[in-house]
Amino acid sequence: MELISLIPSFGSFAWTIIAFVIALSIIVAVHEYGHYIVGRWTGIHAEVFSLGFGPVLFSRVDSRGTRWQFAALPFGGFVKFLGDANAASGKDGEAIDQLTPEQRRATMHGAPLWARAATVAAGPVFNFALSILVFAGFFLVNGVATDTPVVGKLKPLPFEGQSLLPGDKILAMDGTPTPDMTSFVEATTALTPSASVQYLVDRQGATLTVPGPFPMPPIADGVQPQSAAQDVGLEPGDVILAIDGVQITAFEELRDTVGASDGKPLLMTVWRNGATFEAALVPRRMDIPKTEGGFETRWLIGMNGGLAFTPQTRTPGALELIGLSTGETWRIVKTSLSGLGHMISGAISSCNLRGPIGIAESSGAAATQGVASFILFIAMLSTAVGLMNLFPIPVLDGGHLVFHAYEAVTGKPPSDKALRLLMSLGLAALLTLMVFALGNDIFCP
Repeated sequence: MELISLIPSFGSFAWTIIAFVIALSIIVAVHEYGHYIVGRWTGIHAEVFSLGFGPVLFSRVDSRGTRWQFAALPFGGFVKFLGDANAASGKDGEAIDQLTPEQRRATMHGAPLWARAATVAAGPVFNFALSILVFAGFFLVNGVATDTPVVGKLKPLPFEGQSLLPGDKILAMDGTPTPDMTSFVEATTALTPSASVQYLVDRQGATLTVPGPFPMPPIADGVQPQSAAQDVGLEPGDVILAIDGVQITAFEELRDTVGASDGKPLLMTVWRNGATFEAALVPRRMDIPKTEGGFETRWLIGMNGGLAFTPQTRTPGALELIGLSTGETWRIVKTSLSGLGHMISGAISSCNLRGPIGIAESSGAAATQGVASFILFIAMLSTAVGLMNLFPIPVLDGGHLVFHAYEAVTGKPPSDKALRLLMSLGLAALLTLMVFALGNDIFCP
């Protein structure tokens, strides 16, 4: 094998690693900064703030005596507070015994319970805050659809006789009134797939009937990372004209054909910027969360549908923006918890749990789709990291919060011996989970 033939694979691998390190570093930095800043606000002194583990590549000490450092292994980070024996906040009993009462107050082990609990909880909270901030920025930049169906921008489509124009308010489709977006979506669902639809529109005060494409054509509004569609090079904006030689005009025809494929290869005729080509892909069996809760198993290619036009948008108000971004973060939390519960019960495949290799591949795939896609991926991963850290497993933040809750109820913390045992068990459980997830990365399809 010639060395030159390895360059494309190496380039893809390097890009995946770089994207993964960037995503993880941002999430870890935000998480650990939450611990650091809330600890500082509550009077707990941080001795070290580290991004990465292992040999230190660069460090500096600030005016408060905290050492900020970058280490050689960029796969995590930690804050070491005064009185900690290690990065996992184990107690350094000998060092604490040598401190004055005032100095002990500045340790994680001598501070009031409320200060310790707030400092521990701050890491996951900052992860959620990062997600909310990113989603808020996304809604601000892209806006939200207006309450009435108004054409904002037309998408390039292989449709002759297109007569819709930006600014058209759609009053009806094939005789079905569409006074608002809800009725427009309902009318779209009820329409029989066809190459042309008659639109009744309000155009600058004049009522006209004009032809246009099916409102939900077989267009790729988005292509999911690590999907069958991405594997064959499909891109956002591609239009599927036919499957196995059978012409299609609606996204529902694409969805139904893929769903009934039973995993058999499909030959798709694709239109892109005026040119056509063929792409053969194999649908994959996936467990998909349902809107009403739970999961359903379907054959998918990883292509998101969309309207034939971009609806006119508006900028959401402050309260609406908070509600939308918080709701998106909460949706990820609910879906993650539901997925975990369904995997434990055996309702869906445990292959849905991915480890570092799978996350790294998703990072690289999201980065190849552009900055916006990568930033949204970081937001979703940040929510997942925040949620995982709240699990009541010793070593994780959630385990520490359980210890604090025990102390609040009994009036005293668990003994040092019990803490050491529980931390060891927690570490073993976490490593077992990581090995299992890594096995999924390697052996699951």
